[in-house]
Amino acid sequence: MTDTAASPGGPLVTGAEIARLAGVTRAAVSNWRRRYDDFPTPAGGAANSPLFALMEVQAWLDKQRKGQEMSPEVELWQALRAAYGDQMVAGLAVVAAELAGQPAPDLPDDVAPRVRGLARTESPVDLVNGLTERFMDSARRAGSDQVTAERVVRAVCHFAPVLPSGAAVFDPACGIGVLLLSVASEAGTRCYGQEVDGDSARFAQLRADLLGRPEVRIVAGDSLRADGWPELKADLVVCDPPASVTEWGREELLLDSRWELGTPSKAEGELAWLQHAYAHTEPGGQVLMVMPASAAYRKAGRRIRAELVRRDILRQVVALPPGTATSHALPVHLWCLQRPENTGSVDTNRTVRMVDLTGNNPDDSLEPRPGQVADVPLIELLDDTVDLTPGSHLRFRHRDYPGEYTALREELEERVRRLVALLPELAAGGGPGSLDGATTSVADLTRAGLVAYEGSEPVSASEQLDTDYLQGFLRSSVNTRRSTSASGSYRLDVRGSRIPRMSIDEQRRYGSSFRALSEFEEGMRKVDELSRQLAEVARDGLSTGALAPEE
Repeated sequence: MTDTAASPGGPLVTGAEIARLAGVTRAAVSNWRRRYDDFPTPAGGAANSPLFALMEVQAWLDKQRKGQEMSPEVELWQALRAAYGDQMVAGLAVVAAELAGQPAPDLPDDVAPRVRGLARTESPVDLVNGLTERFMDSARRAGSDQVTAERVVRAVCHFAPVLPSGAAVFDPACGIGVLLLSVASEAGTRCYGQEVDGDSARFAQLRADLLGRPEVRIVAGDSLRADGWPELKADLVVCDPPASVTEWGREELLLDSRWELGTPSKAEGELAWLQHAYAHTEPGGQVLMVMPASAAYRKAGRRIRAELVRRDILRQVVALPPGTATSHALPVHLWCLQRPENTGSVDTNRTVRMVDLTGNNPDDSLEPRPGQVADVPLIELLDDTVDLTPGSHLRFRHRDYPGEYTALREELEERVRRLVALLPELAAGGGPGSLDGATTSVADLTRAGLVAYEGSEPVSASEQLDTDYLQGFLRSSVNTRRSTSASGSYRLDVRGSRIPRMSIDEQRRYGSSFRALSEFEEGMRKVDELSRQLAEVARDGLSTGALAPEE
C-alpha cells in the first residue's frame, strides 16, 4: 500500500489502493460501493476522494472472498492478454463490439464467456471503462505512447477554453479517444477524430457509442497523408501527436495548402501536425497542442515559430512539470493557438502568455503562481532564434537584478581578499635542480608500506611521510611529464614519479605551502565561476533595463 493516511482507528486507504489490494480496477471498486450496501462507509477524505479504514476494507474483501481469489475482471484481462498479447487494442475493440451488441465472431473462446458473464453483473459502460483504465495503466507502466498520459490529459483539460453549446472538437491523432472524450466531456459536443491505427479507431468509436455519445465520429487513417475530415472547421482542436517521427510524408506533401506558416522540415513533424490542426479551426477557433520542449527553440522550426508570433496566432506556451508525459522522460510544452477573427494588421502591443510550471510536482495544481507567468510582447519574441521556451522569458522578468548584482559583487570581493591571504610566503631557494639529488620513487615508498591509496590518490600511511608534501611533489611539472603518455593523455605512474628525501619537519614545511596552493587553486575555480555569474547578471540587467550605469 502506498500513500496511506493515518487515523485513530488505523490507516486509511483510497479507492485506487483498494483496487490494487483486490486486483481489480478502480471502476470495479466504484461498482462495489454502489452495488453492496455493506461496503465500508468513508472514514475520511472528501466527497470526490473518500478514504476508507483499511481494517474494514480487508474484512469486507475476506467476507466477499474478493481478496482471496482472482476477480472476474482480472480473469478477463488475463484471458485477453493471453489471446492478443501486444495487440491488446484489437482485443478491446472486439470486447466493445460484443458489449455494443454488434457481431463479434472473432471473440476468442476463452474470452467470450467471461465477457458475457461480467455483462450480466456490470453495465457495459462500467466494464468498458474498467478495461480502458487497466489498458492505460498497463501502457503507462510499459512506457508506451499508445495512449495520452493521464497527466497530459489533465493539463489539456485545465487549459482548454469553455466551449459553447454544440461546439465541434477535433483530435487528428486520437488514439483510443481518451484525450478527445475527456476534453469534450459534455454530451452534445460534436466530436471528430482520426487515428492511423484501425483497431484504436474502432475501439474509440465503440466506446463512445457505449457511453451514449452519438455525436462522436471517429475514422481510421493517416491524418497528414489522407485527411479524413477535409472540410471540418472546429471550435477546438486538441492533439498529442506522435513524437520524433521523421517519416511523416514531407516529400509527397511539399505543396500542401495546410503549410500556410511554412513547410516543416523532415525533423519537425510536430510542426506539421500543428499546422494540420490549425487548418481545421474556424475564425476564433483554438488549438491545444502537446509539443516537445525542443520544438520551442530548434533552429529548423524558427521560421514557422516566427510566423505564429508575427500573425498573432500563438497565444500561450505552458512548460509542464517534469514527469507529465509518463511514456518518456522528455519535457513537454502545451502550445495554445487561436485563429484570428480577422486578417487585418496585427497589434504589435499584443502579448504571448508564458507559463513555466517546470518547478512544480506533476500532480500539483496547474494554476501558475505569480512568478511562473509573464505576458511577453510579440516584438520581444521576434529575434534571431524566436525562442518560445517560457523559462527563458520569465527568468529576467522576475529576478531581483540589483539585489543579485550587489550580493555577487560582495561575495566576489570577499573571495578575492581571502585568496590573497591564502598565498604562502615563499623565499628564494637553492635554484632549479637543487632537490634532484637524493630522491626516491613512489613505488619504493609503496613497497615499504609508507604510501596507501584512497581511490587513485596516494596518501601517507606512516608518520614518516607527510601527505601534502607527497601530493605536492607528485603534481609538479616534472612528475606530470613523467606521467604523460606519448598520446598526450595523463595517467599517474607510480613507478616513474619521484620525490626528494627530506626529514619529516622539512616535509611538513613544504607540505604546508603545497596545501595553501591547493586551496588557492580551488578558490580560483570558485572565483572564476562566480565571475561568470556576476558578468551574466550585470549584462542581462543592463540589457533589460533592470540595471543602469551610475551617473
